[in-house]
Amino acid sequence: MSARQADTLGGRAAVVGIGATEFSKDSGRSELALAAEAVRAALADAGLTAADVDGMVTFTMDTSPEITVAQATGIGELSFFSRVHYGGGAACATVQQAALAVVSGLAEVVVCYRAFNERSGRRFGAGVQRREPSAEGVALGWALPFGLLTPASWVAMAARRYLHTYGLEPEAFGHVAVTARRHAATNPAAHFHGRPITLADHAASRWIAEPLRLLDCCQETDGGQALVVTSVERARTLRHPPAVIAAAAQGAGRAQEQMTSFYRDDLTGLPEMGVVARQLWRTSGLTPGDIDVGIVYDHFTPFVLTQLEEFGFCPPGGGADFVASGALPLNTHGGQLGEAYLHGMNGVAEAVRQLRGTAVNQVTGARHVLVTAGTGVPTSGLVLRVDG
Repeated sequence: MSARQADTLGGRAAVVGIGATEFSKDSGRSELALAAEAVRAALADAGLTAADVDGMVTFTMDTSPEITVAQATGIGELSFFSRVHYGGGAACATVQQAALAVVSGLAEVVVCYRAFNERSGRRFGAGVQRREPSAEGVALGWALPFGLLTPASWVAMAARRYLHTYGLEPEAFGHVAVTARRHAATNPAAHFHGRPITLADHAASRWIAEPLRLLDCCQETDGGQALVVTSVERARTLRHPPAVIAAAAQGAGRAQEQMTSFYRDDLTGLPEMGVVARQLWRTSGLTPGDIDVGIVYDHFTPFVLTQLEEFGFCPPGGGADFVASGALPLNTHGGQLGEAYLHGMNGVAEAVRQLRGTAVNQVTGARHVLVTAGTGVPTSGLVLRVDG
């Protein structure tokens, strides 16, 4: 796929099924059990069966391989299976991989999934604890000895520079947290259901890694989420109106590292998301003004602001004012700050609900939804639209 011209994927595949487990802090079940439950739920939502599936996509760092999930759910032969690297950056790319398989004829029905006990088991927020020697580890070796040990500390470096460059205070990040928690408060599936916060609550929360406070950081969650992708033609025969994949893109920037890209000329932006943004706009033919809902990856609040800036919703440094204005309905499920941290897969599901008209915090007349994946790493994004 060229990063300089529109691709031919857009409009040819659709998300037709979504399914999830409950989101908890202690699931009491294996990650395989969570994955299987989410996959079965997604197929049931689509009105399909395990016998219809011939492709599967997941993330790396997932402990439930495609063939094992297939066996656990009764799925038979697979003609396509794939894994996407870079943690949360893979969320939208799983859907892209599925769409590529469908459009090219490698598979007819592809399930994308992510499932983990990220709170009761492995905790990503704990940072690097054990790691085999690798080229990726070399980059971390320039940060870990100096105390940059966790994702929050890595993001804090860029966040500090952002505030300095634009003359802002840490309170600028509070609007993202308040917005997410406002939507989570009315979402029964969200961990923070019934618990909105104020800007004062954000400012009073304890420091994690200055300038990031506790309420600038996403949750840690046990759970699973699955999606089903097929052709637009087949989608039109199924249970729900299809969420058509208008555009899908991946992006890595120059001097890209995993969360520690501190040697770029400028730390105030997210070049990897800029690559994604340009390709999504080219392929979809849309502009920021056409987007009705933004599902913007919110593992840490500062990177929500910079993503909005990379996509052109507002000028550099204008993200906080843009979020405060409410001009774009943002993370209407509560995001990873308020609903659950499923590496962005629950955000794709929310985009589908918005287009179906079944979201808890439904945006009237939503026709185009932007979804982004994890930032600070090589990443991905989607534009989903209603059919027709």
